[in-house]
Amino acid sequence: MKTYNIKYSLIIVLSVILFSSCNIYKPYKTPEVKTDDLYRTTESADTTNIADIPWQEIFTDPHLRSLIDSALTNNFDYRTVMLKVKEAEATLARSTAAFFPSFNLAASEDIAKVQGLKHTEAYSFTGNASWTIDIFGGIQNARKGAKAALMQSVAYKRAVETQLVSGVAISYYTLLALDRQLEISLENEIIFKQTVKTMEGMFEIGTSRAAIEQARASLYSLQASIEGIRKAIRETENAICLLTARPAGVIERGVFADQKLDFIMAIGVPSQLLSNRPDVMQAEAALRYSYAATNVARSAFYPKFTITGTGGYTNGAVVGYTPRWFADFVGGLTMPLLNMGANRANLRIAKAEQEVALLAFRKSLINAGIEVSNALYGYTTTGKKLEARKKQVASMKQAADDTNFAYTRMGASYLEVLTAQQGYLAAQLDLVNDQLSQLTNVVNLYQSLGGGWERPIVEEKK
Repeated sequence: MKTYNIKYSLIIVLSVILFSSCNIYKPYKTPEVKTDDLYRTTESADTTNIADIPWQEIFTDPHLRSLIDSALTNNFDYRTVMLKVKEAEATLARSTAAFFPSFNLAASEDIAKVQGLKHTEAYSFTGNASWTIDIFGGIQNARKGAKAALMQSVAYKRAVETQLVSGVAISYYTLLALDRQLEISLENEIIFKQTVKTMEGMFEIGTSRAAIEQARASLYSLQASIEGIRKAIRETENAICLLTARPAGVIERGVFADQKLDFIMAIGVPSQLLSNRPDVMQAEAALRYSYAATNVARSAFYPKFTITGTGGYTNGAVVGYTPRWFADFVGGLTMPLLNMGANRANLRIAKAEQEVALLAFRKSLINAGIEVSNALYGYTTTGKKLEARKKQVASMKQAADDTNFAYTRMGASYLEVLTAQQGYLAAQLDLVNDQLSQLTNVVNLYQSLGGGWERPIVEEKK
C-alpha cells in the first residue's frame, strides 16, 4: 500500500509538470505600427543610417572624445542608471529562482530537567523543501515581466547614454562658439576704440561732442557684452564639468574653426527607429511588462499546486521515541473562491495599464519621427542660412571699411560709421551662431535617429 501511494504521487507530480509546460497564453508580439510616414524626407529609401556610426567616428576632436569618455565613466546619472540595470538583473534572477524548489535546514536541541530525575536531551536535524509548480503560468509570466523590466532598464541606460554623448558634444561646441565670439568682440573692441580716438582727434575740425559720446557708448556696450560672453564661457565650462563629474575648472578644448562633421548625412528608413531609438525600445519594454502583468493577473484565477516535503533525524529522548529517521510529503491544491472580485478588479487594472503602455509606445514613435523631421529640416535650412550669412558678413565688412575711410575725409557721417561697425559686429556674431546651429543640428539629427549609444557585439534576445 505504501509503495502504491508513492508511485501514485509521482505520477500526479509528473503529470502536473507535463501539464504546466503547456503555454496557455499568447506570446507577446510587437504591435503593428505604420512607420513609413513617421518623418518626411525627399531622399529615397535606404537602410544606410548615420545612427549606426559609433560616436567616436562622428566626433573627431580629441578633446571632445576625451570629455565624452570621461562623462560615460564618471557621470552621476549614468552610473546610477547602470546600478538600476544591475538591480533589474537581480530581480530577473530572483524570478527565475521561483521555478525551482526551496530548501531549508534546521537543527534543534531540547534539554528537559525534572527535580530528582536525570535531565534528558533531545535533538533533531530537519530538512524542508517546498515547490510551487507553475501549472497556469503565474511564475512564468512574472519572470517575463522581470525580463521586460530589465529590457526597460537597459533601454533607459541607452537613452541616458545617447543624451549624455549629445549633451557633452553640444556643450563643447557651444563653448568653442563662445570662445570665437569673445575673440571677435575683442577684435572689434580695438576697432571701436580706434573710432573713438579718431572722432576725438577730429573734434576741432567739425566732429560734434554728441558724435564722440555716441561712439563711446557703442564701445561701452561692446565691453559690457564681452563680460557677458566671459560669464557664459565660465558657466558652460562648469556645465561640462558637471556632466563629467569633476569640480568646476577650465576645460581643455580646440578652436571653433576646426570643427567639422564631415560624413554622408544618411537618415535611413523610418522603421529603423524601432531598433535604434532607446526611448522607443524603453516604451516597448514597458508594453511587454504590462502584457506580462496582465497574464499574471489572469493566472490568479487558476489554482496553485504546491508540494512540500519534510525529513530529518531525531533521537526522540524527550517524548520517549527511539532514534529514527522521519519524512513527510504533502501536496496541496489552492483554488481562489471568495477573492474572485479582487482578482477581476486586478485584471481590469492590468488591462487598463496595458492600454496606457500601448498608447505610450505609439506616442514615442510619433515623437521620434517628429524629432527626426525637425532636426533634418533644421540642418537643411541652416545650411542655406549660412550661405546668406557669409555674404552678409562680407558686405558689412566692406561697408564698415568704406565708411571709416570716407569719414576721415569728411565724406560720411559719424552715424554711418557707427551703424556700419555695429552691423559688421552683429553679422560676425550671427555667423558664429549659425555655424553653431549647424553643428547642433547634426548632433540632434544623430541623436534623433538613435545614434550615440554603444551597440553590444551580440544584441540581447528579446
